[in-house]
Amino acid sequence: MPSIELRTNVRVQDPQAFQQAFSKFAAETLGKPDAYVLFQYNYTEHMMFGGSPGPALLLKILDVNNFTPEANENYSKKFFAFLKEKLGVPDDRGYIAFKDIGPSNVGYASTTFARLLG
Repeated sequence: MPSIELRTNVRVQDPQAFQQAFSKFAAETLGKPDAYVLFQYNYTEHMMFGGSPGPALLLKILDVNNFTPEANENYSKKFFAFLKEKLGVPDDRGYIAFKDIGPSNVGYASTTFARLLG
């Protein structure tokens, strides 16, 4: 855990390289092992933000026991900076949704994170 989905109307030249860089960045930013990060990059041509078809994004981050108002503000700054650098999307052209789904609601290795985390 975490599970991260990026939807954007910005096409990257090398999706695999972008996914590897983002996954490593996300693991470091969220303080989680890269081995647990699930990241999905979805290019969609048909995305608008604020009535404009310019570069935009929606980043959804699901995690376990990792979100507070203060942490989310810090994460928001770091993720938007990374995405502006890599995709050219300004921080006012999208949203980041943080959701703590609770360890008992995440299955992994034939059990749940509630059991794994003790």
